[in-house]
Amino acid sequence: MHCPICSFHDTKVVDSRLTQDGLSIRRRRSCLKCAYRFSTLEEMELLDIVVVKNNGGRESYSRAKLERGILQSLTKRPYTQELFDRLIHTVEIDIQKKKKREITSQDIGEIVMRHLRRFDKVAYIRFASIYRAFADVSKFQTEVRSLVGRSRRTKK
Repeated sequence: MHCPICSFHDTKVVDSRLTQDGLSIRRRRSCLKCAYRFSTLEEMELLDIVVVKNNGGRESYSRAKLERGILQSLTKRPYTQELFDRLIHTVEIDIQKKKKREITSQDIGEIVMRHLRRFDKVAYIRFASIYRAFADVSKFQTEVRSLVGRSRRTKK
């Protein structure tokens, strides 16, 4: 880890702690040359997972692509960066739980929708409308009704 002040190539870890959500580790570091202290955040990374697209094509898993898709559905919706990061982590944990080297884009979409349904209902509908490519308004209305029905049942 390079020092952000003097760019020296070596630092030492002074302290390590789990974040509140338990999904990453915050490390306090000190530069061995200038003694500047700074923090880093270590997160889980999905490696060597291949996504099988609907057209049969294959590509490496991209966290950035997942984030872009979810961010698009969250446009102008209230959320914090911390909650968004937690959402991404939970989606990635579910991907890891599959214990497969390959996963279909359809499986990823279903995982995202399951988590978005709890995270933000409007974002869920936006994501589902693109992901499921509703052919007409009636299919869209059916999805909204099922969401409203679930919401009412859980409030009782």
